[in-house]
Amino acid sequence: MRLLQFSTSHYCRKARLILGYKKVAYEVENLTPGVHILRVKPLTGGQTVPVLLSEDGAIGDSTQIWHYLEKEYPDRTLILGDRHQQQQAQLLEDWLDESLGVATRFIYYHYRSGEGKSIDPSWFSQAIIQIVKRQYNINPRAVTLATQRLEVGLNILGNSWQHQPYLIGDRISIADITAAALLSPLALIPHYRSQYPWLFERIVEIHQHCGETLPPGLGG
Repeated sequence: MRLLQFSTSHYCRKARLILGYKKVAYEVENLTPGVHILRVKPLTGGQTVPVLLSEDGAIGDSTQIWHYLEKEYPDRTLILGDRHQQQQAQLLEDWLDESLGVATRFIYYHYRSGEGKSIDPSWFSQAIIQIVKRQYNINPRAVTLATQRLEVGLNILGNSWQHQPYLIGDRISIADITAAALLSPLALIPHYRSQYPWLFERIVEIHQHCGETLPPGLGG
């Protein structure tokens, strides 16, 4: 299998965590934002990564990749045995994908183009950041709203993750994988590292569980 990705994308990290948890062998093909469309669109008809190339064809979107891998590799499942708990886990995954993951993207790229520019001030890195900011219309007002949304979301997640290793039930689920991936860029932002230490403890634990390299800011 081959995973088409952006190396810095937290949605691609989610796909890697799922692959790692299921112990599926794969290769990575890193693409450049913008010109990646030339590679991705003929395969899926879309413009986003990750895309997993398998013997069954191209699977786009991290959630669809999870569904495909559950079907092909059911032994190491991320589906909880309790139906109600699994429904909760899938609701959390969807909320994280559509809300907190997006908010994190806005906050991260805003930070990297300002206070966090020193992380990688190279012209190439800053050019990619500006491409992403234009693509998603990341502006000061949107960042303010994203910051508010993320604060509420972290308080909700903290009700579980501050006191137990998993968000739902007594073992890892797709909710844990998704949260660990999509919130990982916050590790490079000092405010979040100091205010939410429990978050990064859980992110490290999930990465170790899945055999995935830790994200930047956490030893990766």
